[in-house]
Amino acid sequence: MTLTNSFIILFAIYVLVCVVFYFFQHFFFFRPELLPHEFTYKYPFDFEEKTFEMEDGGRINAIYFRVPNSRGVIYYLKGNSRSIKGWGKFAKDFVSNGYDFFMMDYRGFGKSRGKRTEPILYNDAQTLYRWLAKQYEEDEIVIYGRSMGSGIAARIASWNRPKMLILDSPYFSFYHQIRRYGFILPLRWLLRYQIRTDQFFRKIESPIFLIHGTKDRLIPFEHSERLQQIQPELAHLLPIEGGGHNDLPDYPEYHQYLYDILNGYYVEQTAGAV
Repeated sequence: MTLTNSFIILFAIYVLVCVVFYFFQHFFFFRPELLPHEFTYKYPFDFEEKTFEMEDGGRINAIYFRVPNSRGVIYYLKGNSRSIKGWGKFAKDFVSNGYDFFMMDYRGFGKSRGKRTEPILYNDAQTLYRWLAKQYEEDEIVIYGRSMGSGIAARIASWNRPKMLILDSPYFSFYHQIRRYGFILPLRWLLRYQIRTDQFFRKIESPIFLIHGTKDRLIPFEHSERLQQIQPELAHLLPIEGGGHNDLPDYPEYHQYLYDILNGYYVEQTAGAV
């Protein structure tokens, strides 16, 4: 086999990899759990199931936990796996602090249906934020973004004025995260989800809290450090020493951070230092 033929074969393989990545990246980035429409959620707390019909024909399914005399609501934007059936367990960390809790499934997850693209993810999240803003004052809405949901949460916070933004294991941008693994691919042309958290950060005017494990191998702690440097006066970086990507609730520090954040400790501390 000549050198030229070898090059042609390698180039053909490279092009094939690019094509496969472009058309099948949804399978790499999203690991949804589909649920039938008649599925019944079961949680140890009182809740309501909500369904939102979108203008383009899509459908968004959500769960809504309410507590007596709530201090506001947590708008929780989840990660890229499973459905709210399993993610609903995290409501306890927030209802125990006196907040209502609202979580949706992205399209193609759980009972939510319809085409999913980056702009549609933002539009759906913003539509539900506007619905929440009719139930609460904006200074009673806390946006919480976990992993994949952190970039979407930052986008919504940049468009609105919530009480605060909490990001759990966020990425500097989805593009920078995927580049760690697909650096040999022309990602700027192939990647359908850029999710530029770093750009959204510059437009956020609400207090920001970054909770990140220092031993996170999926999304390194460095991503939160870089985000904090964009908004050093607004963003608080709260490390969990030894924490990974999926085990932060196993650490007492995580629950203490949430308690302090939701009870205004960091905001008061910042105000006292001015």
